[in-house]
Amino acid sequence: MDVALRVQADVRDSIRRLGIDPLRDPDAIRRLIDECLADAIEAAVAIDGSAQVDREAVALEVMHQIAGFGPLQRLFDDPSVEEVWINEPGRVFVARQGRSELTTVVLTDREVRDLVERMLRLSGRRLDSSSPFVDAMLPDGSRLHVVIPDITRRHWSVNVRRFVLRPSRVHDLVDAGTLTTQAADFLEASVVAGLNVLVAGGTQAGKTTLLNGLLGCVPGHERIVSCEEVFEIRLAHPDWVPMQTRDASLEGTGEIPLRRLVREALRMRPTRLVVGEVRQAEALDLLVAMNSGMPAMATLHANSAREAVTKLCTLPLLAGQNIPGDFVVPTVAGCVDLVIHAATDRDGRRRVREICALPGRVEDGVIEIADIFVDRGHGLQRGSGFPPHAERFARWGYDLARLLEQSSVAPVDSSRTGWAA
Repeated sequence: MDVALRVQADVRDSIRRLGIDPLRDPDAIRRLIDECLADAIEAAVAIDGSAQVDREAVALEVMHQIAGFGPLQRLFDDPSVEEVWINEPGRVFVARQGRSELTTVVLTDREVRDLVERMLRLSGRRLDSSSPFVDAMLPDGSRLHVVIPDITRRHWSVNVRRFVLRPSRVHDLVDAGTLTTQAADFLEASVVAGLNVLVAGGTQAGKTTLLNGLLGCVPGHERIVSCEEVFEIRLAHPDWVPMQTRDASLEGTGEIPLRRLVREALRMRPTRLVVGEVRQAEALDLLVAMNSGMPAMATLHANSAREAVTKLCTLPLLAGQNIPGDFVVPTVAGCVDLVIHAATDRDGRRRVREICALPGRVEDGVIEIADIFVDRGHGLQRGSGFPPHAERFARWGYDLARLLEQSSVAPVDSSRTGWAA
């Protein structure tokens, strides 16, 4: 019997006997592997007098099979891999620097199902014919999305989106080429000053990464409450409450939609409200919160800053027929202060293309938008616009004109942001 297979069988027997959860206690699993591997090598030596075994390779293989995600684990351990997806068992793809490539990993239908079940074990979410879609977070923070037949034609479709870049503040994105130092200085000042910010872009444009960087600039004494469909925001903020939605039970009860989370968040004494992604009627509750003086941030799928504003004017109408458009448009104009649009270049790099301000004016039903920074093909450049609420910048000690005219400014004092120097 192959040494790796014998060790794996012995470790699984020990797990069942001891009641260990491999995903929750990997250190205990590694100790079991070392013990069983030593016993297997000793048995092999007793049989033929020698044993040529690469201990580390066998231990790693068994660890991947039992406490990891099998053949996919080496892809998850590769820091250059941004996303892994399975179209069918024999076609496993990865994305590196925004470009996709077919891997040499070949699975079976049974292995794909076993891997998905293992991934979902800690999430509390289910996948069956009555609920053929699932969104969940893996232990390392990666986001899992699965679709099964008969929604798909034949095979399970699996996507695992990893977060390779986790900025602690918006300036961490400058070195990645996402935005310029001047734009980062301005965005940090805008967050500290309490402006309402909408981050827009397409799929995989880096919206959540940018949102994480912006939230890293929130002063440490403020209380952040975030609402998401699946936990994706990762912060080191001292006062932060993350919440995620919940699917309905098998009986069709217990569902907690995003709109409910937004309403509940307002009862939790937040000084900053964050909505991970605005898709439907929760846009109305977000606008109501912004209109009440609650500084807020959100992400939205859109192809430009203008389209993001238009979409935000449309989504609240999904809340009911009694929501008039002539209420929503001026509310958006008066509540949203900044719109940041990010996109992926042809070479796979994620960049901020626009940082726009809403001065609050509406003409013939069209909201006025002013370009603060814009990329017209030569990188992010200063536009002609200015943000609203200059008095808020002044209150925090920022000279807005200097901030927008010079290439950089000194970082804000760490005692105000809550970050150590």
